[in-house]
Amino acid sequence: MSRTSNKIIRSLPPAIVVAIAIAAIPAQVARAATVPCSVPALVTAINAANSKAGDDTINLARGCTYTLVAPDNAANGLPVITSNITINGHDATITRAPSAPSFRILAVASAGTLTLHTLTISGGKAPDCPSPFPPPICGGGISNLGTLTINNSRVVNNTATSSTNGISVEGGGIDNDSGSGGLTLNGTEVSGNAVSYTGATSGTASGGGISGGGPLTINDSRVINNTVSVTAGTGSFAFGSGVASFGPATVKSSIISDNVATAPGGTARAALTNGRAPVPNGGIMTVTNTQITRNTTSAPGGTVTGGGVSSGPFTSITMTNTEVSSNTATAPSGTVTGGGMNTAFNANVTVTNSVFRDNTASAPGGTARGGGLFNNVTANLTNTAVTGNTATGATAEGGGLFNASSGTATLTSTAVTGNTASGTTTAAGGGIFNANPASGSVTLNNSAVSGNTPNNCTPPIGTCT
Repeated sequence: MSRTSNKIIRSLPPAIVVAIAIAAIPAQVARAATVPCSVPALVTAINAANSKAGDDTINLARGCTYTLVAPDNAANGLPVITSNITINGHDATITRAPSAPSFRILAVASAGTLTLHTLTISGGKAPDCPSPFPPPICGGGISNLGTLTINNSRVVNNTATSSTNGISVEGGGIDNDSGSGGLTLNGTEVSGNAVSYTGATSGTASGGGISGGGPLTINDSRVINNTVSVTAGTGSFAFGSGVASFGPATVKSSIISDNVATAPGGTARAALTNGRAPVPNGGIMTVTNTQITRNTTSAPGGTVTGGGVSSGPFTSITMTNTEVSSNTATAPSGTVTGGGMNTAFNANVTVTNSVFRDNTASAPGGTARGGGLFNNVTANLTNTAVTGNTATGATAEGGGLFNASSGTATLTSTAVTGNTASGTTTAAGGGIFNANPASGSVTLNNSAVSGNTPNNCTPPIGTCT
């Protein structure tokens, strides 16, 4: 700069001088790196991105399989993401070698932001849960404490297992315990992942596909063929074979199907479950334009709460234009509440323009209540069909809807048709069973209850008998 220029600047007002000085600082430019089909090159690229301020893009070799044979750090195959990184997969795969020691593929730190495009994450095995949420085992494929967005990708065949007595395990595919940005899936498949608790005392396994207490958004995605299991005879808990969410959650235009939860002698909850965490809007779930179908929840000699959907205590679910169909909740010699959906105490469910069809609550030698829905507190159904559902057991009540003694169910412009309660000892309320009219209520507003077996309503509700 010339002396004349310096004189001009010194003569300007201070605010303008500051603005000129700021403008003269070089802007942080987003950087891009192209990585060959080499794990060391990928590790180097992530470390370089983490070490500098600003945004970074890493482009992987098209169609390459990056096979990890050893962890980069104690628990993860790749460096922990601590900055703002986008990885363009170009249909590549990052996987853990079957013979390698246990480690997950990726972890996002609380300060990190990671965006994945067209990438497959597979073969991870969770050895721990990262701070600040010890001590569970979590996130077989990915653990997120920051902001994670996955676009048009696959998270498949990852596992999280706990064999230590009393140590819980969660998130076979992804564990989302972010306190900030959370997890967003767009056009992504989460499948073939597994969570298992193998300890000898009571424990918990949750979220075969996805688990966690952070904000969760699932758009146009598939959560399919994931599993949750616990040791038989330990009184353990298995739930959320597809998704177990404890934070605010939105599921839109997606499919949650063919997931399996197993808890012999324990308690099993549905494929899509929510619970309440001490975070803003924790336990609030919205489901729109989604199919929840062909999921199985099983607890021989134990308790099953919901085959397709289960709303936990002090939570709420709002469901619109959604199909809950062909789900099975089964507990031979045990108790089943809700083949399609279960609501726990102090839970609120609002269902609009939806259908509960062909779901089964099955408890041979035991008690089955609510083939379509089991309502424990508040359920409002509008323009909804409850049809073709079955409750079967020694005691079978409420083929379509079982309303518990503390429940308030309001059906508006809703049809309850063709449902069956089939019990070897007791069968009642093929359409609707209201457990205690003195304390629980069912209100029918312009709604039809017809063609159910052995009857439509027990006890009678208005003209419905």
